[in-house]
Amino acid sequence: MLTHLFRLLGSLKIFLPITTLALLVLIPVNVSGGTLLDLRKEVVFSDIDKLSISNVSPGSNRFFIHLLMAYVFTFWVCFMLYKEYSNVAFMRLHFLASQKRCADHFTVIVRNIPRVSSHSTSETVDEFFRRNHPDHYLGHQPVYNANRYAKLVKQKERLQNWLDYYELKFERHPERRPTRRTGCLGFCGREVDQIDYYRARISELERRMTSERQKILNDPKAVMPVSFVTFDSRWGAAVCAQTQQSKNPTQWLTDWAPEPRDVYWQNLAIPFFSLSIRRFLMSVAVFALVFFYMIPIAFVQSLANLEGLEKVAPFLKPVIEAHVVKSFLQGFLPGLALKIFLYILPTVLLIMSKVEGYVSLSSLERRTASKYYYFMLVNVFLGSIIAGTAFEQLYSFLHQPPTQIPRTIGVAIPMKATFFMTYVMVDGWAGIANEILRVKALVIYHLKNMFIVKTERDRDRAMDPGSIGLGENLPSLQLYFLLGLVYAVVTPLLLPFIIVFFAFAFLVYRHQIINVYNQEYESAAAFWPQVHSRIIASLLISHVTLFGLMSTKEAAYSTPLLIFLPLLTIWFHKYCKSRFEPAFRKYPLEEAMAKDTMEHASEPNLNLESFLANAYLHPIFRLFEEAGKEEETVEVRIDKAEKQQHRHEEDEAHARSSSQYREEETHFRSTHETHYHHEESHVSRSTQYHEGIHVRSDTDSPSPPHFVYHYDIQQ
Repeated sequence: MLTHLFRLLGSLKIFLPITTLALLVLIPVNVSGGTLLDLRKEVVFSDIDKLSISNVSPGSNRFFIHLLMAYVFTFWVCFMLYKEYSNVAFMRLHFLASQKRCADHFTVIVRNIPRVSSHSTSETVDEFFRRNHPDHYLGHQPVYNANRYAKLVKQKERLQNWLDYYELKFERHPERRPTRRTGCLGFCGREVDQIDYYRARISELERRMTSERQKILNDPKAVMPVSFVTFDSRWGAAVCAQTQQSKNPTQWLTDWAPEPRDVYWQNLAIPFFSLSIRRFLMSVAVFALVFFYMIPIAFVQSLANLEGLEKVAPFLKPVIEAHVVKSFLQGFLPGLALKIFLYILPTVLLIMSKVEGYVSLSSLERRTASKYYYFMLVNVFLGSIIAGTAFEQLYSFLHQPPTQIPRTIGVAIPMKATFFMTYVMVDGWAGIANEILRVKALVIYHLKNMFIVKTERDRDRAMDPGSIGLGENLPSLQLYFLLGLVYAVVTPLLLPFIIVFFAFAFLVYRHQIINVYNQEYESAAAFWPQVHSRIIASLLISHVTLFGLMSTKEAAYSTPLLIFLPLLTIWFHKYCKSRFEPAFRKYPLEEAMAKDTMEHASEPNLNLESFLANAYLHPIFRLFEEAGKEEETVEVRIDKAEKQQHRHEEDEAHARSSSQYREEETHFRSTHETHYHHEESHVSRSTQYHEGIHVRSDTDSPSPPHFVYHYDIQQ
C-alpha cells in the first residue's frame, strides 16, 4: 500500500517540473522549426506534429536543445528517484523498528531439508538447529501437505451452504419440504428431499475428511521438507535467515518467513528441486503469451469481418445479412473480444506465478506484476508503435540488424503521439473514474446476488471488496510513466495528459486504499525495488528511442552525445541497488539487537513461547480445533520415548525452586514464564503438544534434550 501511494506521489513530483520545462522550452523550439509547413504538399500531418520534434529540420543545431533537455530530465528523474528510494528505505526501517511484535520477526522458513533415514523430518530440524543455533533456537513448526484435505473442506463448505439455504427456505414455507432431482441440472434422476440429501452428503464427506486427517497425521510422507523455525530474538532469526546454513548450498535454505497471513500454503508442498524447472517452463510460457497473445484476439476480430465469417460458415449468410446481427459483429464484437481477453489476462498471469512455486502472496503479486508489465510493454507500447501483429513484430526484430531496432522504433514514436493521448484519456482517465465508481465490482456483486447468493454468508462474501490488486494496477501505472518519459523530449504536449492522470490517480487510490480495500498482508514497501527498476527501464527505453529518432534527423554532432545517457543511468541504478536494496532484502543486525534490547527492557516477563506457538500453525490444525470437538486426542508424530522424556523433563522443571528462577533472570530466556511448563490448572502432562511445535526448555542444561508436546483434539 505504501509503495502504491509513493509511486503516484513520486510521479507527480517528477513530471510537474519536467512538464513545465518542456512546455516552456521545447514546444517553442519545435514550433519555430517550420519543417512540416515546408513539406505540407508532400506529407500529411496534424497540428500536434507541429509541436513535436518532427517539425525540426534534419541537421539543425536545435537538436542540441533536445539533447540538453534529455540530460536535464534524466538527471532530475535520477535525483528524485534517489530521494524517494532513500525516503522509502528510511520509512521501511522506521516502520520495522516501531512495529508491534510480530511472529515473522522471530521466524525463518527453512526449505529443502535433507531426509535422514533414522530420523523424522521434525527430529532432523530439531537436531540441526540445536547444534548450530544453540543459544537462540526456540522451536519449529512442521509443515504438512494438507492440500487434498483443504479441497474437502471447501467442498463441505459449499454443501453446508446449500443445506443452510434449504433449511432456511423450509422454515419460511414449512408446508412443503424442498425437493429436487439428482440428475443433470436438476432435470433428470430421482427426486429427493434436499435437506436429507445434503445432510447425507455432508455426513459422507465428514467421514472422508476424518480418514484424510488420520492419513495426514500418521503418514511420515505428509510432513514436507519445509519448516518454520522460531528463535527467541530477532537477532537470532536475522543471523539464521541471512547466512548459509550448510556446506551444501542446496540444502537447509533459509529465508525470512512471510507473515502468517501472507503465506500461500498450497505451494509449500511443491518439491524444491522442481522449482527451477517450473520457473523455466513458465518463462517460456510468458514469452509465448506476450508475443502470441494477439493471435486469438485477431482470430475473433477476423470473424467480425463479414466476408471472412461467411467463408468460415456459409450457412450463416442469411443470419449475417440481418441488420442487427451485422451491426453487432462489425461494431461490438471486436471490442468485446479484446476486453474479455484483457480481463482474464491478470488471472492467467497469477496462475502462472502460482505454478512457479512462490510461497507468499506478496511474491505472487510481484511476479504477476512483472509479467503484466512485459505484456503491456510489448503489446501496448511496442505493439501500438510498430504496425502488424505481435508475431510480425518479433519476426521483424529477429531478421534485422540490432542497430536498426532503435531506428525503427524511434521513427514511429512521433507518429503515435495522438494515439497515446487518446489512450491516456480513454484508458487512464476513464479507468480512474471507473475505479472510484467501482462499476465492475458493482456488476459482479449483482450477478453474484442473482445467481450465487443463497445465504447471508454468501452475501457477505459477494460484498467483500478484496485487495487493491497490485499485480494488475502497478504495471498500468508504470506504462504511463514510460509514456511520459519517452514523449517528454519528442512530443511534450503528451505530458499534461500524464500529469492529470497521476493527479487523479493519487487522490482516488489514496481514498480507495484507506477506505475501501482490505489489506491482505503487510510487505513493508517490499515492492519498491521493483518499482525503481521499472522507472530505470523506462529511462533507458526513452534514451534508446530518442537515439534512434535523432539518428534519422542527420544530427551527426548531437546524436553521439546521447550514448553517455544510458551509461550514466545504468551506473546510477547499480549505485542505488547497492546503496538501498539491502534494506529491502536484509534486516540489519544492529536494528534487530536494538529492538530486542528495547523490548526486553519494556517487557521483562514476556512469554514469547505462547506468543509464537500458534503463529505458523498449518490451517489444517486450526480446522481440527474447530471441527474436531468430538474427536479423541491425537498424537502428532510422537513416540513412547519422547513421551517419557517429556514427563521426566517437566518433573524436573516443576521441581526448580523460585530462588533459582530469580538467579536466572539476567538471562533473556529465563525471564519468560513458559506457557508450556507452568499451566498447572487444567493442562495435563500427557496432552501438552500444542500445535506441533517443538520447544526448548529454558531450565535445562546447556545442551538440553528437546521434548515434544501433544496436540489436543477432543472427541
